[in-house]
Amino acid sequence: MTLRQRGAFFYLFLFLCSRNAWADVEVTMHKNIEVYLGDSVEIPCQYKFYEVDGVPKFVMIQWFVVKNAVTRARARIYYGDDQHQVVDGDTEYTGRIQMTTDQHGTKLTIKKVQLSDQRNFICSVNGLSDGTMERKTYLSVFAPPEAPIIKAVQAGISVTNEMPSTVAACQARNGFPQFNITWYRNNIPLVPSAGRVKVWTGETVESSGLYSAHSTLEYKVLKEDKDANFSCEVSFYVPGAIRTVESISVGITVHYPVTMVELWRESPAGLIKEGDTVELRCQGDGNPTPTFIFSRAREDGADEDLDSRGNVLMLQAVSRRDRGLYRCRLPDGTSHDDVKGEMELNVHYLDPAVVVPKESEAMLKGECLTASCNALSSLKTSMVWYKDSKVVGEGNMLHLQDATYETAGEYVCEVTVPALPTLHTNGSVHIVVHGGPQLVGEEQEVHLKAAVGKTVNLSCEARGHPAPRITWIFDGCQNWHEVFSKSGDHMTHSVVSFAVDSDISAICNTSNDFGIDVRAFNIKAIPLVSSSTHFSPAEGSGVIFVVIILCLLLLGILGSVLYFLHKKGKIPCGRSGKQDISKEKTAKDDIVMEMKDNGIAKSEDAVLLNAVNGDKNGTNEQ
Repeated sequence: MTLRQRGAFFYLFLFLCSRNAWADVEVTMHKNIEVYLGDSVEIPCQYKFYEVDGVPKFVMIQWFVVKNAVTRARARIYYGDDQHQVVDGDTEYTGRIQMTTDQHGTKLTIKKVQLSDQRNFICSVNGLSDGTMERKTYLSVFAPPEAPIIKAVQAGISVTNEMPSTVAACQARNGFPQFNITWYRNNIPLVPSAGRVKVWTGETVESSGLYSAHSTLEYKVLKEDKDANFSCEVSFYVPGAIRTVESISVGITVHYPVTMVELWRESPAGLIKEGDTVELRCQGDGNPTPTFIFSRAREDGADEDLDSRGNVLMLQAVSRRDRGLYRCRLPDGTSHDDVKGEMELNVHYLDPAVVVPKESEAMLKGECLTASCNALSSLKTSMVWYKDSKVVGEGNMLHLQDATYETAGEYVCEVTVPALPTLHTNGSVHIVVHGGPQLVGEEQEVHLKAAVGKTVNLSCEARGHPAPRITWIFDGCQNWHEVFSKSGDHMTHSVVSFAVDSDISAICNTSNDFGIDVRAFNIKAIPLVSSSTHFSPAEGSGVIFVVIILCLLLLGILGSVLYFLHKKGKIPCGRSGKQDISKEKTAKDDIVMEMKDNGIAKSEDAVLLNAVNGDKNGTNEQ
């Protein structure tokens, strides 16, 4: 028999002898200790001997584990006294346990706790004749499960299903001990109820010994569940507490019939005008969204179906003919086919402006004219009259009083719609004012001085319609010529140039079908002995020259009187229509003259009169 065998036999003998001894020792242990899987745990065992003077001479400590809870079979994993500490070999705890002992107790440390460590651990204290006792501690092992994973059904669920339908499935894996799964709708627990909520739950044991659980929710969906969120929660034990982990929330697709349809205008915003592209949209409260049919009510009350794309109707470049009541409805034969959406579409318009008189109108000087401007529109309009980009009137009526040549020109009527600024139009009328010539400036006779040898420019500008004709008559000058000539509808302008060699008299004669006007120029030649030339009224004019001017004025007055007698019967003011104005030519050999005073005296070295110099040279007239 080996030494080890003899020692074991000795301890066994002591143990057997001590079983009938009086228990004068008290052993204290925790009833239960909890630990996470994989952690280390300490199991203390405290003992106390009574009726003993001092510490017993011999105390042996043994640790056992219960291998089978039913048969209560157990196995020793450690024994020792104050001389020897032995960890039993060939057990599942060999190399994983450590013992600490003092005068009052012992402590078992288990490293890397496993699921199989969930059992009773027994501490046995033997003091031989001083007493023997043992106690046990149950070690509970915990492993939190992984976060639950939820999956909602992908297919839509109809509210018309009579029985609960599968909504989602939930799974949680690798937990210990077993755990529970609870279902929630919008964070409110779902309690199983007949015909409404049903939960199927099952669990499996993994090869590692950990538990996995799965649960299926069957639910009777309603229309309001289209926005509901479903989730599952796992509740499990941990050392000293109960914890929960919730899954993400998922929604489901709920199918329900259409009970209401809405039709609205998507674009453009605001009022609609002719030429706009209009987008109409139709939507119902059913799911899945059905395809709608668009139509427009005809005058006979029937609906005219329109081509649309999905639930959108595009109306390109609308006109006033597109106004009316539009509808969208479900395809014929579907449930609730009487449900439809309606809206009234109004298209605004502005017709081109109509101005009376049209295009062009002739007036006599001093006459009055009233022009009107109108444009048909679906909205209230605003009208402003412009001439040369300046406002000359507001409203649809324009009143022209006591016409002058400044009255002539183009008048534009701008029509806008204040409620819809993008709608605008315009019309115009061209006013022509007929009358005899009128020289620009007030003087009929101009007296000038000029140095001998200097060049003088004389300018004559007349207004009238038809455009006046200008002719020049010179006395005492043979070398004059026209340097500028311009003529328009209501204006004629002429500039002549000549060199001063003696006293000169000139007449600007302007005439048209309605009369004449003349202006005389008297130029006094100044000898070169003067260092500068000053212009002052000439000292007298020839008697013959004065007689010519008087004769021309008399002829002009006579011609005007004859013309107006020929045209008698015309209403001078208050007419609004177009007038026909006859033109009578004066005799070819009649002499009609007008003078313009626009000359200003300058120094001897400057041009005597300011004038516009052109490239055109007129022929000399005697």
